[in-house]
Amino acid sequence: MSATARPRGMILAAGFGTRLGTLSDERPKPMLPVCDIPLIRYAVAQLRGHGIDEIAVNLHHRGDLIRAELGDGFHYSEESEILGTGGGLAKIADWLTRGGRDPFVVVNGKIISNIDIGSVVARHQASGAVATMVLREVPDAEKWGAIHVGDDGRVTRIVGQGLVAPGQPATHACMFTGVHVLSPRLIARLPATGESDSIRQAYIPALLDGERIEGVRYDGYWHEHSTPERYLSGNWNLLSGAVTLAHPPGPIRAVAPSATVEAGATLGPEVVVGARSVVRKGARLDRVVVWPDCTVDGTLSDAIVTPKGIVTAVPAGPARR
Repeated sequence: MSATARPRGMILAAGFGTRLGTLSDERPKPMLPVCDIPLIRYAVAQLRGHGIDEIAVNLHHRGDLIRAELGDGFHYSEESEILGTGGGLAKIADWLTRGGRDPFVVVNGKIISNIDIGSVVARHQASGAVATMVLREVPDAEKWGAIHVGDDGRVTRIVGQGLVAPGQPATHACMFTGVHVLSPRLIARLPATGESDSIRQAYIPALLDGERIEGVRYDGYWHEHSTPERYLSGNWNLLSGAVTLAHPPGPIRAVAPSATVEAGATLGPEVVVGARSVVRKGARLDRVVVWPDCTVDGTLSDAIVTPKGIVTAVPAGPARR
């Protein structure tokens, strides 16, 4: 990549969101509103905040809603059949790599983080690695599919396969954040068509062939929103002010300017009321996210209110920060 060129970016947004239950019937996961702003807007703001303005988005489940939200100015990749984390990249690899010349950045559309993508790209260029993964050192790394990285930044094992002999402890056991920089030679390992998995069909073969994969350990804010419980927690993390995003997509508000909270309604500190929604007189809400275009009355706690109904959730554990 030339010294002046900026990498292109891709937001993975084609998944079904099955762990969200009925919520994903109404909206694809990247369209879940966090403080009344769709998740995918956070990914776009993060990429653009680091100078990445050419952005691709892959679409499958309810892709029409994502396209309607973002509008023009994006490179959309429609997947008539879902292609997975590898196939989605391979389908538009020529565009992402500018004809096989440049690395590119991938961000998962279900996360919000403060990862410094610019510094990750610089690290990738300096190391000469085939790919650079942003990782988090966590005690339950095996639950997430452990990736081991040495103090020198080199990834040594990925989900049980790699360069370290079985039984020999690695320096740092980590989870993958879903943010990475990929070179054309890594993406070339994927099948050109059909569904594939970037970890099992590109990363692991590259690792076993001795290619350098860089691992950047990150300990700042990172949160994924794949269950109702974690989705609620993601709203509270931002609403509380405990987390300040480096590149927010807009003002972080509890109540949208176009929402109506009638006199006599009671809202706890962990309540979000989306655009054009109405909270009726006498309603009592605590730890509730109200999506746009809803009407709410009665008493609710630990719940998500959508135009089609109410989803209750058990409070999640502490956020990964």
